[in-house]
Amino acid sequence: MSPILSEIFITGFANLFCESLMASSSGTSSGSSLIQNSGSEEDLQALIDQRKRKRMISNRESARRSRMRKQKHLDDLMSQVSQLRKENHQIVTGINITTQRFLSVEAANSILRVQISELSNRLESLNEIIGFLSSNNGVLGDSSTFNEPAADSFLNPWNMAYLNQPIMASAEIFHC
Repeated sequence: MSPILSEIFITGFANLFCESLMASSSGTSSGSSLIQNSGSEEDLQALIDQRKRKRMISNRESARRSRMRKQKHLDDLMSQVSQLRKENHQIVTGINITTQRFLSVEAANSILRVQISELSNRLESLNEIIGFLSSNNGVLGDSSTFNEPAADSFLNPWNMAYLNQPIMASAEIFHC
């Protein structure tokens, strides 16, 4: 039995017991006291029924409020899940774009490294050619030949026609 019902019964029986004691102490134990007791039992039963109905209504309202709170909490969680999925999708999209850009820059850097290597080799070769042409190896005579300014540009190595031609690189070199 629930504590509430126990309390109702105890209170009701205590009232009933007090009434019966008062009736017996007054010395009248007639039939009117029994009718009064049965009337009070009916009142007690009506009171118990009324309290049961109130408690039942209160419990229903409490359960309804609880369901509403749970539903609101569930709706809030679903909204939060939706928002987090949206943010997650945006982050993944950003990462994919960044990865594509990184790979593009990495490919461009790789091409530039190859070009640096090729141009460094060409520069080294050209420096060797310049070093060879500017060195005084005695082929053209004494050492004063390159030190004296030439009267005409025929013997000046910097004015030689084949040296004044631009070095052209083909476009195929730069496309790997």
